[in-house]
Amino acid sequence: MDAISDAAAVGAPAIVALADTPAGPVPAALLAALPAAAPAAEGDATASPGASPAPPAPPAGVEEDALVVPAQARPAGSGRPTEPEQRCPRPVVTELRLSAFGPHRSAVHPLGPLTLFAGPSGSGKSQALAAYEALAGLGSGATLEEAFPDPRARIPDRAVPDAQRRRGFRLGCTVDGPAGPVRLDLAVQAEPTLRIVGERLSQGGQILLATALRDPGRRSVQAAWLTGGAVGVTRAPLPDDRLGTALLPLRVAGSTAGQRQVLAAAEQVVVALRAVFPCDPRPDRMRAAVAPGEGRLLGDCANLADVLRRTRSECGTRHALLAEAARTGCAGSVAGLDVRAPAGGGPVEAVLDRGPGRPATELARLGAGELRFLALALVLLTGPGVLAMDPAAELLSARQALTVLADDFDRGLDGRQSAELLRLALLSCGRGHIRLVAAVGEGTAAAARDLPGVAMVDLRA
Repeated sequence: MDAISDAAAVGAPAIVALADTPAGPVPAALLAALPAAAPAAEGDATASPGASPAPPAPPAGVEEDALVVPAQARPAGSGRPTEPEQRCPRPVVTELRLSAFGPHRSAVHPLGPLTLFAGPSGSGKSQALAAYEALAGLGSGATLEEAFPDPRARIPDRAVPDAQRRRGFRLGCTVDGPAGPVRLDLAVQAEPTLRIVGERLSQGGQILLATALRDPGRRSVQAAWLTGGAVGVTRAPLPDDRLGTALLPLRVAGSTAGQRQVLAAAEQVVVALRAVFPCDPRPDRMRAAVAPGEGRLLGDCANLADVLRRTRSECGTRHALLAEAARTGCAGSVAGLDVRAPAGGGPVEAVLDRGPGRPATELARLGAGELRFLALALVLLTGPGVLAMDPAAELLSARQALTVLADDFDRGLDGRQSAELLRLALLSCGRGHIRLVAAVGEGTAAAARDLPGVAMVDLRA
C-alpha cells in the first residue's frame, strides 16, 4: 500500500515520499494533520504531530508523516456530501491556503463572492492573488514554469535551504460545488530545480490522489489514486511540472465508485480554477486604436475598443449599463459609448459620446483612472464569452461562476469611481455568476468594511 507523507518548513519544501505500508484506514491522529501543516521556525524542518519515519528514507533534514491512501472506496453514499453541503450549484474556490509562501505563514483565507484583501505594503496582498492565479494556471494545464515565472520571489525571505540546497513553498485551496468541499494541496520545490514534489486531493478526510517525488533524478512523481473494487489503488508516474489533478480526467475511466468519486472531485476543482480571469487594466496600452478581432478582452484590456465594438452590436443591454456607469466614473457629460471604424476596414477607436452638438472624446484623451474604471466596469458587467479565457467547454456557462482577480483594484481611481465599481461588483456577485477577489488600498478598504456582502481579508500585522 502506498503512503503519502510531508513535512512543512520555511527552510525546506514539503517533500512527499511514497512508501510501502500495510493497507488500512488513515489513523485518526494523522487525519487531524491532513490540512496543510504549519511551517516550522525558519531553518528548522520538523514534522507534524504523529510523525514516524517510513522507508525509503526521506531527504536529509526532513521528517515525515504517513498518510495512507485508502485501498477501497467507501460504501455507497458514505463519501457523498450531506444535503446541507449541496449548497453550491457552481464550483467555486471558497478558501485559499498559503504556507511559507512569501510573507504568509500557515495562512487560511476564506473567500466569498466578493473578497477584498487589505493591508499595508508588503503584507502579502499581491502574493495571495499571485498564488490564486498560479493555481488557476495549473488547473488550466499550464506548466509550473508558466504558473511561477519567478518562483524565488515566492520563497520567504529568511528561508534556509536544507542539506540538498532545496527551498520551496506550499499552497492549496478548497473548492465547493455539487460534489461537496474538495481540498487541493500542493508542495513546490523552487530551488535548485522548479518542480512539484507533492500533491494531495482529498474530500471529507479521504485522500483521493497523492503524488510524491520518489526519485529526484527523474522528472516525474509517483501518483496513487483511489480506484475501489478489487484493485483498490492505481499507481502511475505523472510529470513533475504539471498539476496531477488536471490530468486525472484523462487517466481515470470512471468504471468504479471510487473512480467516479475521484473524477467528480478532480473535475470540480478544474472547472473552478479554469473559470478565473486575472485582470490588470493598463491605460498606456488602451489609448491606441486597435485592429478588429474576435472581441475578447485581454487581461491588460489593451483591446478595449474592439470589445466595445462587439458589445455595442451584440449585447445592447450590457453596453447600455456600461454607458450608464461611465456617467459616474468619467468626467464631464456622457451620453453614451461609441466606436469609430473606417468604412473600408482598419483600426477601431472608442469614444465617449458627449451628447448632441458636442464633439466626442477619444478614449486616448481620458485619464488613467477613467480608462481603468471603464475596463473594470466592463469586466464586472460581462461574462466569460467576452473575456480572453478558456472556461470548461463541456459544462454549460450557467453551471460555472467566473472569478475575476484584480490586484491593485483601485489603483488610480478616486473615491467616486471606487464606490461605483464596488456597487457594480455587489450587483454582479450577488447574482452568483461572477465572483471578485481583489487587493485594495486603505481608502477603498475603509469604505467597504461595513458594506454587507463584502468579505474583508485584513493582512495588517
